[in-house]
Amino acid sequence: MIRLYAFRDNSCDPRKCTVKRMERFGQVTVTDSLTRIPRSSLILDPTAERALSRTDRDTPSITALDCSWEVLESVEVRRWPRRRALPYLVAANPVNFGRPLRLTSVEAFAAALWILGEEDQARSILSKFNWGIRFLELNADPLAEYAAAEDSAAVVAIQALYMGD
Repeated sequence: MIRLYAFRDNSCDPRKCTVKRMERFGQVTVTDSLTRIPRSSLILDPTAERALSRTDRDTPSITALDCSWEVLESVEVRRWPRRRALPYLVAANPVNFGRPLRLTSVEAFAAALWILGEEDQARSILSKFNWGIRFLELNADPLAEYAAAEDSAAVVAIQALYMGD
């Protein structure tokens, strides 16, 4: 099991916040300070240059940046030792259903866990949301391919096929 952290700046709608529900179920440690997150944690950062791949399976923890897209630029993670972007996936959450790359934090965690070989943990965190398992159904093929990819470059090549590039 991989430990989960979330940096939360309270800029998103608290009624729709998946991290708040995860926290209530004891699935994630939430903090408003990056200094409270272990430096060994892998940060899920959509601006990272490398894609998450199975070569990252040695990570002890994953951290999601739970903030609105508008404030993401101001979050100081550029010098973090391990930053990875998630590959192309489609959202299943009610707000962004069917929209690519508009994942909630729980969807991002689940995708990362799946790619890193922690399928049971991914299912477990999604089970707290009535639409959660639908995320795995919508993305079954790409998630399987990303998880099997040799490295970050292979993940990016697979992603290009799904994006139509």
